[in-house]
Amino acid sequence: MTKLEYRLTNDTLFKMLFVKYPDLLKKLTAVLLGIKLESIGEFNITNPEMPPETLGDKFSRLDINMTVDGQRVNLEVQVDDLGDYPVRSLYYWAREYSSALAAGVTYSELPRTLVVSIVDFRLFDCAEYHSEFQALEVTRHTRLSDRFGLHYFELPKLPAVVTKDNELGMWLSLFKARTEEDFRQLEGLEVPFVEQTLEAYRNITATDEFKELERMRSLARHNEASALKHAREQEREKWQGVVADKDAVITDQAAVITEQKAENEKKDVALVEKDTALAEKEALIAELMARLGEKK
Repeated sequence: MTKLEYRLTNDTLFKMLFVKYPDLLKKLTAVLLGIKLESIGEFNITNPEMPPETLGDKFSRLDINMTVDGQRVNLEVQVDDLGDYPVRSLYYWAREYSSALAAGVTYSELPRTLVVSIVDFRLFDCAEYHSEFQALEVTRHTRLSDRFGLHYFELPKLPAVVTKDNELGMWLSLFKARTEEDFRQLEGLEVPFVEQTLEAYRNITATDEFKELERMRSLARHNEASALKHAREQEREKWQGVVADKDAVITDQAAVITEQKAENEKKDVALVEKDTALAEKEALIAELMARLGEKK
């Protein structure tokens, strides 16, 4: 099998492709949100820029922010499982929601805000590959507000084979694809949006613009990995130092205890010697007294 040089989960490719082909993004968004494409009126990408200085920054995100019929929608892909993605996506939601509170805007005017994540790892202990979270009362399951929503799509849980009647499965299979054979299998379904997406994929990845942006982004990912590794090493060294300090204190305390024990043993030996000497003296006195009694 021929491994793909770039997967659709590549954040540079993801951002560049769907910004340059907004009609495909609109179709993808409709399927991910479970709404009809023709029902979407307003559709705008609010962060289409990909400035080189941002691409070169470690820890920067290449997400896509949209307004969809008055809703704020944040869409991104996540490849690496760092163990904290649910809380990170909750932070992304809070930032998007709170940033809509402009001067003069009341809380009631805040828009519905959704964070949609396509993740390339298993996230939840369930068989379903789509999970939607809302703010609900824990007993009655009454929804607190319609302004909150988190969607997660877990690529590893997709079925091995998807059919033409599963539009969501076909979209996600494009992201899951790792080989040219995976792409050809999807092309064999002869579905227009699949063919259009793969044509856009090949057009984008062939450009010098993409290759340069990906070079910068790849360097940023390397710097990010190095920074995380360095942070982990520093944290490990810090705790090793704490443990070493505690070990030193314990060692010192053990030495003091050993020294005290040895001193106590010496005292015990001295007491035994004194008792022995006293006993010998008492025995000698008793012997002398006995002899004196015999002489009388």
